[in-house]
Amino acid sequence: MRLTSGYRAAARMIAAIGVVSLAAACAGSGGGSDPAAYPDQNITFVVPFSAGGPTDTVTRLIAEPMAAELGGKIVVQNVEGAGGTVGAGEVAQAQPDGYTVLMHHIGMSTAPSLYQNLGYEPLESFETVGLVTEVPMTVIARKDFEPATLQDLVAHVKANTDTVTLANAGIGAASHLCGLLFQTAAGVKLQEVPYQGTGPALTDLVGGQVDFMCDQTTNTSGQISAGEVKAYAVTTPERVASLPDLPTTTEGGLPDLKVSVWHGLYVPKGTPPEVVTKLSEALQAALADQKVIDQMAKLGTAPVPAGDATPEAHRTKLEEQLGTWSKVFADAGIEAS
Repeated sequence: MRLTSGYRAAARMIAAIGVVSLAAACAGSGGGSDPAAYPDQNITFVVPFSAGGPTDTVTRLIAEPMAAELGGKIVVQNVEGAGGTVGAGEVAQAQPDGYTVLMHHIGMSTAPSLYQNLGYEPLESFETVGLVTEVPMTVIARKDFEPATLQDLVAHVKANTDTVTLANAGIGAASHLCGLLFQTAAGVKLQEVPYQGTGPALTDLVGGQVDFMCDQTTNTSGQISAGEVKAYAVTTPERVASLPDLPTTTEGGLPDLKVSVWHGLYVPKGTPPEVVTKLSEALQAALADQKVIDQMAKLGTAPVPAGDATPEAHRTKLEEQLGTWSKVFADAGIEAS
């Protein structure tokens, strides 16, 4: 599977324009700031996806308590495009002063397997600040889909590989990644239907235009609770508190399907260590805030433990995930384009 040449060209053009615009905006704004006085101006959190999506939601949950801890102001900026690579590329080119921070999800570890000319390297272009949360995935289907359980679903798709449709929110999206893992775990190759975002994919699933998909609890909990879709399992070792009746994939007979969408904060390479430390400590304080804990619980997720909200734990996770997804894409026959 390859990305189209038109998509690649558009992504490169948007990325080039975006990098120039952010670099121009950041030039001379904080590059010479004293790290000891950090922050003495507004901090921009760049979300490389659209407003209202799960990554944007998580970012806005922690922005206010982090700003309070830092004694400054955090402004959230959405810079979407090319599976999150446009926004990430902008932050990689920004001043390394701590005033431009990236919130990215699992896509930071999958991008090198999807794009040949990223313009940045995940481990070389950024300093890791800390992990934020790991969002479980759910396997869901149109509410009138025949299979009743996850085991039934696996049996059904094996018997109907030419007709069953597996929706996702686009190449590289969390739903696409989970769908690949489902096919690997079930030993099938299905007809995938990519959309331009989770919203359209879920709309068509609820409307019965596609059969099933796999996506984050932050996107699917509402539809599951409302009975608008049929839910089969969560892709984590334990059940999710907000969906207590939904079995895990292990309970459902598909133990190899384990995936969650982890989020983390990044700053450009070369950001002073003391600034990274201040951001990490503010992140840890925000994740311990009861309001943040409660709001994340409503979304079917939770803050990571304090020990994971550190630069070291974050970098270890990124290194491990880069290797994992490189193998997944290679096994699926997907080449970087």
